Amino acid sequence: MNRVVVHSEKAPRAIGPYAQAIRVGDTVYLSGQIPLDPASGNLVDGDIDVQARQVFANLEAVATAAGGSLRQAVRIGIYLTDMTDFPAVNKAMAEMFHPPYPARATVAVAALPLGARVEADAILVLG
Repeated sequence: MNRVVVHSEKAPRAIGPYAQAIRVGDTVYLSGQIPLDPASGNLVDGDIDVQARQVFANLEAVATAAGGSLRQAVRIGIYLTDMTDFPAVNKAMAEMFHPPYPARATVAVAALPLGARVEADAILVLG
């Protein structure tokens, strides 16, 4: 198996021992992104809408570095610390993605790194 590490300077650096993404053949596994500003490394200021948009922008930057885009996402995982944020995240996702939408799971979690309210990961299939 040939695993290729994917890295984008336009997305936040990993805050642990992991890669932003790994590409194996035409499949790209994007690690979870929280709403970090890539330039400062800090959480973005704002409500859940602002945070969700930053998460998807970070994922898009990594997808681009892998040679694709989120249009090629086949699965998205979304993690929320408060399920009342679900409608706002749905709205942000609907503006970022287009039909056919990827498969998705949304899970409530007790906490996320650095106090983020939302995190998302993705799997892309290129080609």
